[in-house]
Amino acid sequence: MNDTTHAGRQLGDGPLSRFASRVYILLVVEVLLLLTTLPALLALLLLDRDPSNLPLVALLLTPVGPAISAALYALRHQRPDLTDLRPAALFWRGYRSNVGGALRVWTPALLWLTVLALNLAYRDAVGLPSWWVVPLVLVAVGVILCALNALVITSLFEFRTRDVLRLAVHFLVRTPGVTVGNALLLAAAAGITAVFSEAVPALLASVIALGVLRVADPMVHLIRKEFTA
Repeated sequence: MNDTTHAGRQLGDGPLSRFASRVYILLVVEVLLLLTTLPALLALLLLDRDPSNLPLVALLLTPVGPAISAALYALRHQRPDLTDLRPAALFWRGYRSNVGGALRVWTPALLWLTVLALNLAYRDAVGLPSWWVVPLVLVAVGVILCALNALVITSLFEFRTRDVLRLAVHFLVRTPGVTVGNALLLAAAAGITAVFSEAVPALLASVIALGVLRVADPMVHLIRKEFTA
């Protein structure tokens, strides 16, 4: 082994190098996430907080699905090695290959959430009793958790959309640790948004995406073992 090879291996393998590369990867992915969603997110921040704007909110959130999918792809496939860092190339590769699949699972989720949110916002006008709030909120949480599973699956595997959705629902029950972990991430993001603003979760989007990947590891392992050759 020559000195150049030894130096390169030390550069990419040390704990400080791994930490620095992870920070760099997260920063690059965060910048690309913001770049691909910034126009919609800026419009969202300027939008009046009125229930009548909920359909427009859903429309503005549509680009977020493919961006998250690309981030999941890049974070999953990028090696934490300073000698082989290419998160931007992986992000764009994931975006190009997964944009269709991501939209096919993300858009229906947004539509469901919009319908549920409108029913909650106008429950008096439509005559829903107050006890309906709890089941509607639970259904909304279930839709979000299913959408997270579906985004992970469509980002990392090549399945038909209906199979992606079936697996997403299946693993809500099959891997309760993943479901609870995603629910905790969702609660944390909601809490941060309530205390600060929508901008803070957007600025932490790459970290949240990494958290979703870590939580989803058992599901990904089972899918690779049982549903792929």
